[in-house]
Amino acid sequence: MKARTWFITGTDTGAGKTVLAEVLTRHLRARGVDVAAIKPICSGGRDDARILRNAAGGVLSLDEVNPWHFRAPLAPLLAARREGRRVRLREVAAWVQKMRERFEAVVVEGAGGLLSPLGEDFASRELIVALQAMPLIACPNRLGAVNQARLVVSALPETLARKTRVALMSPRHFEATSRTNAELLGEFLGRERVQVFPWITLRSRTAATLPAGVARKLDEWVEPMPETADLCPSTPSL
Repeated sequence: MKARTWFITGTDTGAGKTVLAEVLTRHLRARGVDVAAIKPICSGGRDDARILRNAAGGVLSLDEVNPWHFRAPLAPLLAARREGRRVRLREVAAWVQKMRERFEAVVVEGAGGLLSPLGEDFASRELIVALQAMPLIACPNRLGAVNQARLVVSALPETLARKTRVALMSPRHFEATSRTNAELLGEFLGRERVQVFPWITLRSRTAATLPAGVARKLDEWVEPMPETADLCPSTPSL
């Protein structure tokens, strides 16, 4: 059986992808799932990759979590070119597949937003399609969230768009729109596909047990855990 694979993308950089990937990974571990969390490509610092490595209990080395790292804090495509390097979709998809052969579940975090260029010929969207992964979109729960989330969903192939989930990542202090975004977005996507996550503190993220409200929301998305084979009609040739 293929490892179940979730791909965490976002409406932008700083949208809450790493927090969502971290709490999902910890939640799966708490349920007894043999899970790996990876961020195949990043530029600038590697703090996100370290967070994911810790969330999965150190089952992978940092270089396994993040095999393509570039020093410049630019879009990975540009950062790689500065170092005279090229990253191809085929290579990255093959690396993730190796992880899927070792674990029951894999949580993959992209870099930047859905269409931010990761390599010479692809962005997170193309990698999601190649992996037949379940897309989870992290979106800041603030004014503009409905438009931003709908734009990202509309940029996915229809078969994936129909199954995509949106995580509205709430700020420390709710805005007026933070209280209405989920209901309005649910009118377009389906209420079951939208979850509002509270402000998740560092302490609660690293605690042995996640807050009950967060755990319940994650359970609604991973139980029953979807078969990734059902997400796309076929796997593109890599």
